[in-house]
Amino acid sequence: MAEHPAYPVGLRLTGRRVVVLGGGQVAQRRLPALIAAGADIVLVSPEATPSVEAMADAGEITWRKRRYEDGDLADAWYALIATSDRPANEAASAEAERNRVWCVRSDDADAATAWTPATGHSEGVTVAVLTTDARGRDPRHTAAVRDAVVEGLRDGTLVAPHHRTRVPGVALVGGGPGDPDLITVRGRRLLAEADVVIADRLGPRDLLAELPPHVEVIDAAKIPYGRFMAQEAINNALIEHAKQGKSVVRLKGGDPFVFGRGMEEAQALAEAGIPCTVVPGISSSISVPGAAGIPVTHRGVAHEFTVVSGHVAPDDERSLVDWPSLAKLTGTLVILMGVDKIGRIAETLVAHGKAPDTPVALVQEGTTAAQRRVDATLATVAETVRAQEVKPPAVIVVGEVVHVGPRQTA
Repeated sequence: MAEHPAYPVGLRLTGRRVVVLGGGQVAQRRLPALIAAGADIVLVSPEATPSVEAMADAGEITWRKRRYEDGDLADAWYALIATSDRPANEAASAEAERNRVWCVRSDDADAATAWTPATGHSEGVTVAVLTTDARGRDPRHTAAVRDAVVEGLRDGTLVAPHHRTRVPGVALVGGGPGDPDLITVRGRRLLAEADVVIADRLGPRDLLAELPPHVEVIDAAKIPYGRFMAQEAINNALIEHAKQGKSVVRLKGGDPFVFGRGMEEAQALAEAGIPCTVVPGISSSISVPGAAGIPVTHRGVAHEFTVVSGHVAPDDERSLVDWPSLAKLTGTLVILMGVDKIGRIAETLVAHGKAPDTPVALVQEGTTAAQRRVDATLATVAETVRAQEVKPPAVIVVGEVVHVGPRQTA
């Protein structure tokens, strides 16, 4: 007789007793979801992995440091049996059956009364996949199906229409350093759901080509400024489109709050009563050096790194950077927007005590197909930039970490 398929159901375990037998790798993988579900978790195991032990130390679970004993499943709603002691597993499984406790077994799924599906999450949706054919039960297959569905929901390739009214507003999305694969999952999903996208030049431009035809894409550099300053015009465009009931994404390079004027936009939206969501992004100050083989910190070399804007020269009265103090630091200095000012920056650092032979690396168009790295020193960087025709955008790294990794020149 053919085996009946499992009946899928979502267990609501908040405040309800859940017993986990065994503190090994299976428990380590399953406990976080049970904790997130709000379950009252009792772990019974003489030993536990460091991660599971940390959960107990944090008070997320109650740990009884002993082997399973008959009666441990009393008053439980759900049990996870994952010890390496098969007789103990069988005894616990029998107790679960007597007490009508739904029970998952890691050593023998066919002897269990419940199975754990391959699960994933995407903005309020839980995807759970179970194998229905016992003869071909393959956890790798269910995991692959789960991954495909979740990834499709996250990146917008699998579109599930919203059957509720969407709340209009603006999402300030950090697009990362340039490689479209380095935008966050949430940022990519919001981009796929947008009605209007106002994009910076340094955002991940390749993602714009994937947007549906109905999405209005606006180049922030080409917004008619009129009598307004550029930032005021961008603020106004965000507000106007949001007030029309549209879902607006402000796609920015890097992180919205790292030299991205994101807070100025958030403040303008708040004053206009427009809901605003901030989605952090991977800052180029860390990711671009990393992509070029440069760690901004390294044991025994640099215990700190400082990120500064170089768009204003050190001798400019508008500069807010304490360059003399930076020259005295022993860690890594990362300079953004400083290509055309690097000569004066280097002179200032040397004048205040930085060694002229301090290594410098310039990484142009980092994380993109056009990425290239040019190395110099503080003494030679100005001439190197001219000779090598280094152009913005480029991230400049100053410090001994430049020579830590394998040499990369492109």
